[in-house]
This record gives sequence, structure tokens and C-alpha cells, in this order.
Amino acid sequence: METDTHDTAETVMIKSPRVQGAFDAAKNNIRVYAALSAVALLGVIVVSVSGHTVNTFMWVRAVLLPVVAVLIYRMTVSGSQGSRRAFERVSGLALIMPIAIIGVDLIPGICPPWYAVTQVVCMLPIVRVAFITRGSALRSAFPTAR
Repeated sequence: METDTHDTAETVMIKSPRVQGAFDAAKNNIRVYAALSAVALLGVIVVSVSGHTVNTFMWVRAVLLPVVAVLIYRMTVSGSQGSRRAFERVSGLALIMPIAIIGVDLIPGICPPWYAVTQVVCMLPIVRVAFITRGSALRSAFPTAR
């Protein structure tokens, strides 16, 4: 049985220190996002337990965002292993999520200001991921097909 030990150009590019460094930075930012989202969930729990009003929107988002962090992290790991589809999903989500989350929080009456500020802080690492995924290192690893 013969195995192919030759790396393709794409595999070599993915394995380059520059590309893996960019993916490591993205993964670290997603870990920070996960931690901040967990803190935001704890904040909602504390506010609720203290007798203040916490609406359904806040509960749903506070529970979903840490779950989303795990999914985005797994996609980033897949992207770092060469999955173009996973990379494109992370890249797209990192662009859309901050706009959608902050945009919804700006609708009057949806959530209190403290919660909106918490969500903006949670999105800062994701904004950084958006810049990383659009940087030259990852663009060269996943060139667009024409």
C-alpha cells in the first residue's frame, strides 16, 4: 500500500507559521469572546436573582451567545486545518455578528443600556476576528476563486 506523502500547495500554505499564527490569534479572540459571553450570562443571572427585570430577549441571547462561541471556535479550528468552507463561515459570521447584535441592541426598548454595553464589549473580540480573517495571511491561504 502506497501513501501520498506530497503536500499540495494549499496544505503547505495552511501549515505556514504566518497562517497558523493568524488562526491562533483568531482562536484566542474567540476564547475571549466566549469568556465575555459567559460573564454576560452570569450578569443576567445576577440581575434576575436580585429582583430586577430581565426580559426574554436578554435570556435567549445570553444563553445562545456562549453556545455560538463554541461553534465558531470549532469552525475556526477546522479552518486552521484547511477547510475553506469553515474559514468562509467564520469570516462571514465575524463580519455579520457585531453589526446584527449591536444593531438590534440599538432598537429602543429592546434591552437596558447596561446590557447593550455588555454586548458591545462581547463583540469587540469578534470584530478583531473579522479583521484577522480579512488580513493578508488568511487571504493568501484561501484565495478567492475566479
